[in-house]
Amino acid sequence: MSSALPVTDDQFESVVLQSDVPVLVDFWAPWCGPCRMVAPIVEEIASDFEGKIKVFKLNTDENPNVASQYGIRSIPTLMVFKGGEKVDTVVGAVPKSTLAATISKYI
Repeated sequence: MSSALPVTDDQFESVVLQSDVPVLVDFWAPWCGPCRMVAPIVEEIASDFEGKIKVFKLNTDENPNVASQYGIRSIPTLMVFKGGEKVDTVVGAVPKSTLAATISKYI
């Protein structure tokens, strides 16, 4: 069973932008209530789409560079990357169906 893995500013380019499959990145912080609500959904997505996408979690408190580079103003923000480009963004705690539909467009 696949799960969302942590990613840092230093790893972002190599694991996200250079990935050969679409990547979902969950921008979150430990103090964020809605982030905790969406966390199990992100884990389910990682499992459901195993082998088709990669899923990473970026702690915006510990890794501010990537968060500011992509203009993250509210969390949770979930971004889909494909071929090194940001192709979609979902802001806020959304239902699993919304997230699955967003990802399905890119696989």
